Amino acid sequence: MSYLEAKEKYALLGVDTDKAIEKLKTVPISLHCWQGDDVVGFDQKGALSGGIQTTGNFIGRARTPEELMADIDKVISLVPGKMKLNLHASYAIFEDGFADRNELEPKHFSKWVQFAKKRNMGIDFNPTFFSHPMVKDNLTLSSPDESVRSFWVEHGKRCLKIAEYFANETGMPCVMNIWIPDGYKDIPADRLGPRERFKKSLDEILSVPYNKSKVFVTLESKVFGIGLESYTVGSAEFCMNYVANKGIMPLMDNGHYHPTEVVSDKISSMLLFNEKLALHITRGVRWDSDHVVIFDDETREIAKEIVRANALDRVFIATDYFDASINRISAWVTGIRSVEKALLYALLEPNDKMKQMQDKADFTSLMVMHEELKTMPFSDVWAQYLKRTNTPANYLAEVKKYEKEVLEKRQ
Repeated sequence: MSYLEAKEKYALLGVDTDKAIEKLKTVPISLHCWQGDDVVGFDQKGALSGGIQTTGNFIGRARTPEELMADIDKVISLVPGKMKLNLHASYAIFEDGFADRNELEPKHFSKWVQFAKKRNMGIDFNPTFFSHPMVKDNLTLSSPDESVRSFWVEHGKRCLKIAEYFANETGMPCVMNIWIPDGYKDIPADRLGPRERFKKSLDEILSVPYNKSKVFVTLESKVFGIGLESYTVGSAEFCMNYVANKGIMPLMDNGHYHPTEVVSDKISSMLLFNEKLALHITRGVRWDSDHVVIFDDETREIAKEIVRANALDRVFIATDYFDASINRISAWVTGIRSVEKALLYALLEPNDKMKQMQDKADFTSLMVMHEELKTMPFSDVWAQYLKRTNTPANYLAEVKKYEKEVLEKRQ
């Protein structure tokens, strides 16, 4: 079926496909840099820690800033729409001597700023509270060791200044997300103490003055991690209450909840009590496994909830996963395209009409509409979106070519 035929079919439902495509062009997706190098970063040589794990050993992992930037460029060429860059602090680039995480300065990210500005991209940022010798007994901001806790507090403060530097340089707001892996493998004797220390640490980090119209500080919870199964300091309840108390922004990662919980069901509640909301979109398989995002039910439901709430300008969307078992470029592109597909799918629903059916308790018509939408010619509208953004439809051929010409030579 051609796009014009698809357009006519959607028009019968009251949906303007051209309007949906144009709207999607304006929605930025924050591309996570850590897919390209398996979350290794450039500031340490130790193993990945913090209750997270990358599996696989596919050829071509980015080993230098230049290789990672080249890979990101390739990804940008294969995904439609508007992109931001999402960095972890561990991706600092040291040109005039090493600086530990409690010594980081904006100059250590100047090359990333140059990269982003040339591509008209904003930058989001994450302090890195893992994979470092100062993670003591699996604790950082909640550590009872004051030297450890103060080290990570200073890291957070430094990152806040770097985030403001990104916003000033790129002219676009920077989302700075705080997530810590702190917790215990087995049943703790004291659950309150670590959370008191975490709260104190966050208060100290946020004591640093910053421009709240340019930097949006977020706090991300987690249900558990590998080796931290029994107790997580930054639980959903802690983070939700802290955010509400301090007036910062919540960030929900859909891999960071119990497997029977879904973020799509939480979005509407969070939007009622928060001006803005941030999401890390991933795919958990049985646990927070950070599988590559695909065009699955939950990704579509997340997108639907954002669109139905008319909140595309209130929700910051980022991808977050890492798979080393397949071509990393393909993993990146597949995930980002899946998020954009989900958003387009949501924009092609007759949401006002469906809300009226619900309010009139016409659940029969609502069910039929839900089922009818599943077989609408969505793929033709997606193809048109790719065409209008000058994005190749068959990205696998480009990925394979890059693998042969670039990735294989990194062996």
